Amino acid sequence: MKRLVIGGLLGAAAARAAYTALTRRPPGHNGLTGDEVWGRTNHRGEPVTLLEGPAFFTGAAAAGLLVPGLPGRVRAAAFVAGTGSGLLGAYDDLAGSSSSRGFKGHLTALARGEVTTGAVKILGIGATGLAAAALAGSKASSKPGRLADTVLNGAIVAASANLMNLFDLRPGRAVKVGLITGVPLAFGAGSAIVAAPLGAAAALLPEDLGERAMLGDAGANALGALLGLSATRLGLVPRLAVLGGLVALNGASEYVSFTKVIRETPALNWIDMLGRRPVEPKPVQ
Repeated sequence: MKRLVIGGLLGAAAARAAYTALTRRPPGHNGLTGDEVWGRTNHRGEPVTLLEGPAFFTGAAAAGLLVPGLPGRVRAAAFVAGTGSGLLGAYDDLAGSSSSRGFKGHLTALARGEVTTGAVKILGIGATGLAAAALAGSKASSKPGRLADTVLNGAIVAASANLMNLFDLRPGRAVKVGLITGVPLAFGAGSAIVAAPLGAAAALLPEDLGERAMLGDAGANALGALLGLSATRLGLVPRLAVLGGLVALNGASEYVSFTKVIRETPALNWIDMLGRRPVEPKPVQ
C-alpha cells in the first residue's frame, strides 16, 4: 500500500508539473505556434488542447522511474510501454488525418499501398508492446519470459493501448475508464506499475472534465498500454480472459458506437456524465 500511495503521489505531481510547463509555453513546429500545433476543437465545437496527453505520459514515465521497489526490468518495461505508445500517439495526433479510421480502415489503406499514420501507430504500438513484455519477463520473476508469454503479454499491452483510445471521445471518459479498470489492478500483482499512471490520470482529470484539454492519442494510448502492462502480472487464465475481452471490444468498436451504448445505458451514462457539463439540448428547427 505504501508503494502504491508513493507512486500515485509521484505520478500526480509529475503530471501536473509537466502540464503546467507545456501549457505555459506550448511547443511549436514548422513555423506554427504551440496553440496552432496542439489546439483542437472538441465535440461541442469549443477549443481544447492536446497537451494533456504529453503531460500524462511524461509525468507517468518520470514517476515510474522513481517508484520504489520495482525490479529494473519492470521499470524499464513501463517506461518503454508508456513512452513508446505516447510518442506514437502524439505522432498520430499531429500528423494524422481522418481519411482512414479503425483497424479495418488503416489496414485496408495499407493493403492498397497507402501507409497512414494510424497504420504506423498500430504497428509501432504492437512492437512496443512486445518489447515491454520481453523486458518485464514473467509474473514470477524479473527474468525474460518464454516466447509464448511474451507474445501474450505484448498483445495485452497493444490491445489495451488501442482500446483506451476508443474511449477518448468525451470529456473525462478515457480517464474514468482508466481509473475504474486500474484501481483493481492497483491492489494486485501489478500495483507498482499502475500506481504512477493512475496518479497522473487523476491529477489531470479536472482539466479533461473542464473541457480545457483532452488526452488525445498520446495520452490515451499511453494510459492503456500501462494498464495492459500491469495486467500482464496476473496469472495465465486471467491474462487469457483479459486478452479475450480486449480483442472482443476492439473488434466490436468497428461496428458499434461506444458513445451510443454508453448514452443509452443509464448506469454507464451516469458515470460518463459525472463531473461534466450538461449536454446542451439541440435547438428546435
